[in-house]
Amino acid sequence: RCKNLSVSFWNSYWMLPSDVCGMNCFWEAAFRYDYMKARSSEKMHLAVVACGERLEETVTMLRSAIIFSIKPLQFHIFAEDQLHERFKDILDGFPYEGKVNYTLYPITFPTESAAEWKKLFKPCASQRLFLPLILKNVDSLLYVDTDILFLRPVDDIWSFLGKFNATQIAAMAPEHEEPRIGWYNRFARHPYYGATGINSGVMLMNMTRIRRKYFKNDMTSVRLQWGEILMPLLKKYKLNITWGDQDLLNIMFFHNPESLYVFPCQWNYRPDHCIYGSNCKEAEEEGIFILHGNRGVYHDDKQPTFRAVYEAIKNYSFGDDLVHSLLQPLELELQKTMHTYCGRVYKVFIKQLTKSIRDLYARRSRGR
Repeated sequence: RCKNLSVSFWNSYWMLPSDVCGMNCFWEAAFRYDYMKARSSEKMHLAVVACGERLEETVTMLRSAIIFSIKPLQFHIFAEDQLHERFKDILDGFPYEGKVNYTLYPITFPTESAAEWKKLFKPCASQRLFLPLILKNVDSLLYVDTDILFLRPVDDIWSFLGKFNATQIAAMAPEHEEPRIGWYNRFARHPYYGATGINSGVMLMNMTRIRRKYFKNDMTSVRLQWGEILMPLLKKYKLNITWGDQDLLNIMFFHNPESLYVFPCQWNYRPDHCIYGSNCKEAEEEGIFILHGNRGVYHDDKQPTFRAVYEAIKNYSFGDDLVHSLLQPLELELQKTMHTYCGRVYKVFIKQLTKSIRDLYARRSRGR
């Protein structure tokens, strides 16, 4: 089986040497498959908050999570009431193959301050701050913005939970790799984590630890728990914060840096990593793992490289051949973007995607 696959698939699309099979055939993919199979009963929890015109974007994100992931997925979708039926109609039509479940939740904030939280930064954006308090029975959670696209299995970022040390409760990526174009280090009027701040668009949380922790802060000598610290932080800094809930998280981890695990930029790759020249070295070496199309770049012509990836995943039909229906058309579109800085490094946009497709077919060849 392996030998036939190397001739008909690998050599055709990846130009691998003809003797790639043998005792070590698909070794990396096989190792990961066996490891994941042994832990297949573990469910991965993914949360997203969708308001306004974010339904299509959210659905596309969920599709990208489904395509490559190995372990079962539990989606926690927080959305305005008028979006619930539309989400149900779309998600119930997905061919989940038994590996995906979802729950829809209303947008909810603490009663005494609901209006203030809802208007912070963007409608509903600060909902993510309350997930540890709402999802009380969920031990760990991956929160992502609606404009996220997974280019490799969710399982791989989920595995960072096992790398947390005894004090770490969450993981995020830096806001910038290049301080000369950093926002926090140039403009922030509040404390922020590290040299350039952190971006909260992809946030992995051990929520059990979050609920138990007492946080150092600059408001009182007494340490406060998660549910106690949010409103005092908002009251103190609301006139000085620009990016809402992300700024509050930066303040919190500035005072509790030992609590944060920082993962590399290819796990949260944004236009800032290429619009002024490539500055995410990890993506250059290994490709983009998670694409974050912030600033609306999936829906305008400012960054056609990002839009091309979004359109390719949005239009892909489950069950179609991933090479002919997704990868090859996408590469042709990306080649048309080489007049932009991001387009000049378009290969980083498909490097990991290519590997993810290769690994998926390897798992299927093993009887998955």
